[in-house]
Amino acid sequence: MVCLGNICRSPLAEGIVRHLAEEKKLGWTVASAGTGNWHVGQPADKRSIAVAKGYGYDISKQRAQHFNRQMLEEYDHILVMDRNNLRDVLKLAANEEQRKKVRLFLTDDLEVTDPYYDDQLFDPVFLTIEERAKKLIEELSR
Repeated sequence: MVCLGNICRSPLAEGIVRHLAEEKKLGWTVASAGTGNWHVGQPADKRSIAVAKGYGYDISKQRAQHFNRQMLEEYDHILVMDRNNLRDVLKLAANEEQRKKVRLFLTDDLEVTDPYYDDQLFDPVFLTIEERAKKLIEELSR
C-alpha cells in the first residue's frame, strides 16, 4: 500500500487489509510505504489512528517507511493511492514484471483522496479504503 507520506491513506489500507487477512488466516505479508521520505519512522497521522480505532482497527504501532526498489521484488502487489504515486513507483520498476505488480488501490480510474489537509475527509476516506479492502481480500484470496 503506497501513498505520498505513508501517514494517512496507506497506513489505513495496510491496517485494514492486514486485519482482514489475519481474520481469514491468509498468511499474507502486508505493508505500506510512502513515495516521500520525510515521515520515515513516524507513526501514522493521529487522525488516521483515531478513525481506524473508531472502526475497530489498531494502526498505532505502524511506522512510516520510504518506498524503495526492493519492495517491487518483495511484494506480489503494489497498490497505490493516486496517479502521482503510480507514476513515482513505476519510475522505480526495473522491468515489465515489476510494472505489472503496480496498480491503483481503487481502480484504474479512481484515486483515494488525500485527507491530510481536511479533517472531515478522514472518515469517508477510511470507509472507501475499508470497502475496497474487503473486495481485495475476496479477489486476491481466490
